[in-house]
Parts: sequence; C-alpha cells; structure tokens
Amino acid sequence: MSGFIERHGLWSPEQREVAQGIARALADGEIDVVRFGFADLHGIVRGKSLMAEAAASALGSGVSITSTLLLKDTAHRTVAPVFTAGAGIGAPELEGGADVVMVPDPLTFRRLPWLAATGWVLCDLFYQDGRPVPFSTRQVCRNALARLAERGFGYVSGLEVEFHVTRLVDPALGLEAPGQPGLPPEVAHTHQGYAYLTEQRLDQIEPILDILRRDMMALGLPLHSIEIEFGPSQCEFVFRPGTGMAPADDMILLRTAAKQICRRHGYHASFMCRPQFPNAMSSGWHLHQSLVDADGGNVFAGAAGGLSTIGRHFLAGLLDGARAATVFTTPTINGYKRYRANSLAPDRVAWARDNRGALLRVIDGMGPAATRIENRIGEPAANPYLYLASQIVTGMAGLDRGEAPPASTDTPYLSDAPALPTSLESALAILAGDETLRHGFGDGFIDYILMIKHAEVARYNSTVTDWEHREYFDLF
Repeated sequence: MSGFIERHGLWSPEQREVAQGIARALADGEIDVVRFGFADLHGIVRGKSLMAEAAASALGSGVSITSTLLLKDTAHRTVAPVFTAGAGIGAPELEGGADVVMVPDPLTFRRLPWLAATGWVLCDLFYQDGRPVPFSTRQVCRNALARLAERGFGYVSGLEVEFHVTRLVDPALGLEAPGQPGLPPEVAHTHQGYAYLTEQRLDQIEPILDILRRDMMALGLPLHSIEIEFGPSQCEFVFRPGTGMAPADDMILLRTAAKQICRRHGYHASFMCRPQFPNAMSSGWHLHQSLVDADGGNVFAGAAGGLSTIGRHFLAGLLDGARAATVFTTPTINGYKRYRANSLAPDRVAWARDNRGALLRVIDGMGPAATRIENRIGEPAANPYLYLASQIVTGMAGLDRGEAPPASTDTPYLSDAPALPTSLESALAILAGDETLRHGFGDGFIDYILMIKHAEVARYNSTVTDWEHREYFDLF
C-alpha cells in the first residue's frame, strides 16, 4: 500500500499490519463495503461508505471529504463564513469548503454485526499537505495524551453511560417533518421507571437490551454491565477501564451502534441528557480516571490508602478547571438542566470520598489498583475526545503547579464551593478567559468551539419556546 498515508508517514507498523489484514478481507470478498467516518466537534460520526475496491484504495490514499463538516452546529447548519478569508476561523486551508483527507485508523476497524459484509473504521483528519487538521477532536485528545506521556504517565478511564431506550411510535418522516433541525420522533416508554435496579424492570426491556448486548460484544466493546436506571426508559451501560484514547473510541462506537441497532428493531436510543418527557430523569456520563506509570502501576494510590500526592495534585487541577471545562463535559444547552441539588448530579465544584453528590468522587476503598477519581459532571452527549482531553489538560495543570486540593466535603449540596455554570452561555464566557484550557487546547481550537457554540446559543435565544407562549400569550 502506497500513497498519501505512506508518503506522509501517518501509520505505525502495527497500523500497517492490521491494514494488510483488512485489505486481504476486501480482496477475498469477505467485506463488500466499509464505512469511513470521523467524529465531528459534537461527537457525531460523519463520513462515506466505500465499496470494496474503493475501500482498498483508501487504505493507501485516505478519503477526501468536504471541510464544511467541521463547521456545523447541532442542527447541521454551517455557521462559519466558509467563502471568506480563513473560513472565518483563521484557517485558509478550509476556505471555500476545500477538501480534507480522512485517514483511517486500522486499529479501530470493526465488522458491523447487524449488516452483512460491512466494515466500520474511525478516521483522523489531515490537510492535503499531510498536516493534522487542528480542529479534529481525535487529534486534540491524542495531543493531550502525548503531553501526559512526556511526563511519564498513561491515562486510564472507565465509562458509566446512562441513556434512554424508548419504543418508536412515529419516525417523523411526514412531509412536514424535515428541517434544521427536523421534528423528533414520537416514542413510547419501554418501562415506567422509579424501580431502580429491579429485575422486573430489567426483564421488561430485556428484549432490546439483549440485542444491544450481543451486538456490542460482537463489536469487541468492553462491556462490564447493563443496568436499569431510575428514570422511565432509562438504562446504564458500564465499561471496563481502558487506556489512552480507546475509551473515547468506544464511546463513539457505543452511541453510533446503539442508535442504529435500536432503530432497526423499532426502538429509539437517545443520549440527550434530559428529554422532554413527563417525570423524566436526566442521564449522566460518569468518567472514572487514574494515571499509571510506565509499568502500569496506579500512581493515584497512596501508600497508606487514599490518594497519593500525584493523585491529589491531579484532583486539584480538575477542581480548578472544572467550571471552564463544562463546555467539553456538558456541551449542549439541555445538559445544564441536569445540575440540580440532591439529584445525584453535581451543582458545585466540590470533592468527597465515595459521595455521589460531589462533582469529583474519590474511590479508594477497593485496593490500590482500583483507586481513582470519578467525575460525575458529564452528559452522555459530550464529545468523548474533548471530555477526556479536558480532564488530562486540567489535571496536568494541577500536577505542574503542585497544588493541594481544598478540604473534602460530606455535604456537597450545602458546600460554599463555587457553583457550576447554569447555562451553556455562561460556560462559554468562562472558557473564553481560561488560560489553562487555552494553553492545553490551543487558542485556535478554543476560538473555534466558541464560535460554533455561540451560534447554537444565539439560535436558542431567538427561538420562541412553549414556556414563553404559555407564560405570556394570555397574560399580556
């Protein structure tokens, strides 16, 4: 295989070896089509499906794709002026909607169990001269991991992801439904909720959960458990911990696969934080994290229990950067409706030992290897590459400063700790002035995400809501 990838030295020996195996499967007719995709700013997979011959060629040359896909908000609207200098974000390479190159990462290749002879692979984005596209979120995460490795540490994380699985009643495909965004589907509940972790509720939703479980395992996802959550139609998937960027790749595959599998069987999976259902419960994404040394030893584990000095410095950095990092952990307008007192979701920047009301929960009672920090702030719609990168960047800042965290709290909802932002708009203002995240992500990327997210906020602020109509139409 030769071409763009070899010319610019974009693959490791391991990637080249795995790619050769994929090429053989394509040549032998085992795979007829491959979906090449990348995770955009919002963690949505975009890309192209290539037939076998074209897919084999792409293993050498990559896949060209329009750069406007990097400039869209959550309604799929291009919000940057692409036909002006620098495409409005100081990137002359993107002017006019010029192409960038998707380079597949063979290590992410999977065969989709719900489709015949179909492969799926995640890609990284490169300019046509071989430079990484700085707005590629997977590249942002890779850069953060590389800086952590320079300090002699590896990053370990585990996922606890809550989401809603409902039964599809009307897929909203009528002539009046399309738009940016289109009308959401009409759904019905799969279980009534409010019977947390009961076998009865689990069995009610087991028919679709069993299909999801089988396909997730066939994909090689490190699924640890499937649980019934508190809210109606709500469930939780827990993954075994992984290293480096693998958990972020797993999260992308989980969301993509769950939505496709459910739709094929007459269900709807949603990772929206708080759907507009009566009696709905918010969904969160709890991220468990620790650092390891070159030998794989957990450097968060203290000799006498609790967090080590390194762990405490990292904890202090997470706390210092938590408010600015909410744009990455909670990137939607809807996600901020989850931050409520006494709700098992945090509402302020506090930490505690084994307390599920705190933003950061230190878990140290299960042995040194399992000592970790659980961040309970995230929403399941977060881009996983940016979520992980925000933790690494802010935690490393704490390491560099050698600072100690404040005292823990036993009453996180009564603490006098700083409050988390209560809206995406206020979180954007905090991020704009944060030096730690600007240094870690780069000014260009921070300004890029601020531009896209401000466009979403402006569209939200200009929309007349059901609440406003009910509140004012008759009164005034």
